Amino acid sequence: MKILLTGSTGQVGYELERSLQGLGEVVAVDRTRMDLADLDQVRDVIRAVRPQLIVNPAAYTAVDKAESDTELAYRINAEAPAVMAAEAKALGAALVHYSTDYVFSGHEAQPRREDDPVGPLNVYGASKLEGERAIAASGVPHLIFRTSWVYGMRGKNFLLTVLRLAKEREELRIVDDQHGAPTWSRTIADTTALILAQARAGGQPWWDANGGMYHLASQGRTTWCGFTQAILEEAGIACRLVPITTDQYPLPAPRPQFSALDTSRLQERFVLLPEWREALRLCLG
Repeated sequence: MKILLTGSTGQVGYELERSLQGLGEVVAVDRTRMDLADLDQVRDVIRAVRPQLIVNPAAYTAVDKAESDTELAYRINAEAPAVMAAEAKALGAALVHYSTDYVFSGHEAQPRREDDPVGPLNVYGASKLEGERAIAASGVPHLIFRTSWVYGMRGKNFLLTVLRLAKEREELRIVDDQHGAPTWSRTIADTTALILAQARAGGQPWWDANGGMYHLASQGRTTWCGFTQAILEEAGIACRLVPITTDQYPLPAPRPQFSALDTSRLQERFVLLPEWREALRLCLG
């Protein structure tokens, strides 16, 4: 099986390039080889590689910048996945795509299931939702994994920001009224690979029976402040932590207050997922 992997230098893409080894020939491309903002290039690369599977972790993830960079966010997060889906269907290939907890409004204080009503509060979430819908409407065999609060040891993410700031400052003021599940990029990659190993063994009947939307995130939930406290404890860094409210730290893009995902569908069908604190410990260990 030939696998086209996008965004190979991103935090999830980097982990996927490792995790997907053994499932087939992985053709990994970064933005210099396939820029999702260039839809013609997306088509050209897919037609040249002719993969049996496309795995697309690449995305526009600058949540606040997206509020003023709407056209580019939609091109990368909505239009490019639509092109991938169309090209994959033409080739008889399948598509794996990643979405976000930010497709939900966060107004309900309970974990969201795959079929719960959506209602993104910001451009980033809305653009990712359009990408989901375009893939589902295309008819291509697919898996869409919604995940949340992604972090890792490379790229730009909350974990690395906290580690840097905690060494530069005596005090960190962190939002304590937004709830979700921090999810290690390696958890996402390894879970994807385990599921795709089943798919490879099952062939087209597997996709017919198991394709669709799944929530893929660590178990349990915390706040950004709670996540920060855990990072400091696991890293052995002493820094004063001050909980604040969302209103005390205004940003261009509104965030959902409660964006925990119900992952029971994925776990019942495929594989158990780790607790968020244990995954953080492994990441920093």
